[in-house]
Parts: sequence; structure tokens; C-alpha cells
Amino acid sequence: LTGPTGSGKSTTLACMVDYINTHKACHIITIEDPVEYYHHSSESLINQRELGAHTHSFANALRSALREDPDVILVGEMRDLDTISLALTAAETGHLVMSTLHTSSAIKAIDRVIDIYPAGQKDQIRSMLSESLEAVIAQKLVPSKDGKGRIPACEVMIASTAIRNLIREDRIYQIPSIIQSGGVDGMQSLDQDLQRLVANGKIERKTAVEIADNPKLFKSNVL
Repeated sequence: LTGPTGSGKSTTLACMVDYINTHKACHIITIEDPVEYYHHSSESLINQRELGAHTHSFANALRSALREDPDVILVGEMRDLDTISLALTAAETGHLVMSTLHTSSAIKAIDRVIDIYPAGQKDQIRSMLSESLEAVIAQKLVPSKDGKGRIPACEVMIASTAIRNLIREDRIYQIPSIIQSGGVDGMQSLDQDLQRLVANGKIERKTAVEIADNPKLFKSNVL
């Protein structure tokens, strides 16, 4: 999950954890800085750790978590190479790993992960990502039309076969076109979601144009 500071990433992650906790029997470990939402075990067993109180770093907590046989691991933020490497290892070994980055789009999130590695490791990381990545959601909060709050607008990239191939072959720049046409796989661009929100009367057209990835095209498509 990616987006700027204050875009509701922690709230969305908490909702994901709550959904799993409500619908599936599994072991969930969260590692956060700080813990913003407290969960009570329901169908799942949940253990929450906080930096400072329970661990010195995300990386240390991840190492510990991997020894406790979790099914789901939430890492509040992937801040450094060590944490990203451990998260990828956890995903490769069959754990569902959820985390956040501070980027404005799905492809920038993928680039951020790859770029943190030395040049000699990038091909290996592309291969690992292409096999273990399930989805990237890029989220922004948009003022609602009634002025009573903010509404999430999301770009959703699902790791389809086409997406996995583009990551592996270092053709990440082609991913937006796959997202644009990937509705059947559950994908949507930010501008497509903004268009839906305008059509449903949730946000103002002017606001959507200001936030859109392609304002000129968006303006011509949404009357």
C-alpha cells in the first residue's frame, strides 16, 4: 500500500487486518510505529508489536516474527534495505506480507523497492518481486463533495501474469497501460477511480482534475 503521508494508509491496512481477522482462522503479527489501531483476536490470533516498546526496529521484529509461524505479517513501513529484504523473504516463503511505502503510484512503489538495492542485485530482486508480489494499491484522500470528510481514491495494480512479466523483464514503464485495461482482473487507474467518484456524486469534478494523473485527458473525458 503506497501513498503520501496522511493518505489513510494505516486505516486501510487496519481494515485489511480486521477483514482477515473476521473471516479466516490464521496467525497475524503486526509490527507498527506506533500501533494506531488495536485488534482483538476473533477468527484469527493477532499479536501486535510496537517499535520502542517491543522491538528496536522493523527488521529485528520481522526476524523474530518469522520464527513464530505467522500466516500474515503487517509491517507498518518498509524504510530500509534490511526490512525490504526480510519482507521479500517472508513473502517468498509463503507468508502474506502487507506494508506501506511513501510513493505516489504503483510503478513508483515497485521502482522504490528495486532502486534501494545495489546494481548487481537488481535483476534478482525483479525476479523475486515478479514471483511474490500480489498487488499494489496507491491511495489518495480526496475532499468529499458535501464537505464533510475525505474519500479514498485508489490506483489498484493486481499482479497478473502480464504484470509479473513486465516486472521481471524490467519494463515497468508499461505497467500503467496494463492497469488501464485490467478491469477484468480487478485493476483500476487512479483516474478511472476518480471518474467513478465524480459520476457517483462523491467528489467535485474540479477536485478530481487537480488530483488526476493526466488532468488534460481527464478533463476531456469527464464532462
